[in-house]
Amino acid sequence: MLTLASDPSNISQVEPYAEQIANQYHLAPEKRINLLISLTEAVTNAIMHGNKQDRSKLVKIQCAKTARHLAVRVSDQGPGFNYDSLPDPTSPDRICECGGRGVYLMNQLCDTVKFKNGGTTVEMQFSF
Repeated sequence: MLTLASDPSNISQVEPYAEQIANQYHLAPEKRINLLISLTEAVTNAIMHGNKQDRSKLVKIQCAKTARHLAVRVSDQGPGFNYDSLPDPTSPDRICECGGRGVYLMNQLCDTVKFKNGGTTVEMQFSF
């Protein structure tokens, strides 16, 4: 488990942690990249949008392995959000906008993405 204060500078700790997870669970090269990008997006969203960069609030990253997949859970202490209300970043009217693609990327790179606890927790699964 890794716990981070909601300071944007702490996002830099995600890459070495993702590498540690990838090594521990012997992830294939493609899954390593998918894990790094997805975990970085999830932590960035938790710090910037969930906890609003409030350094007194924490982001927790937890991992669990089953016979078939690696589950990575990122939780924040923010108010949560409604996943279904997110605009489609690939729609013609949003395609040129900066930002708004983190959840979309997670959905493309993970085998399964679930939002729990009113949107304060995202669980990403990577199959072996």
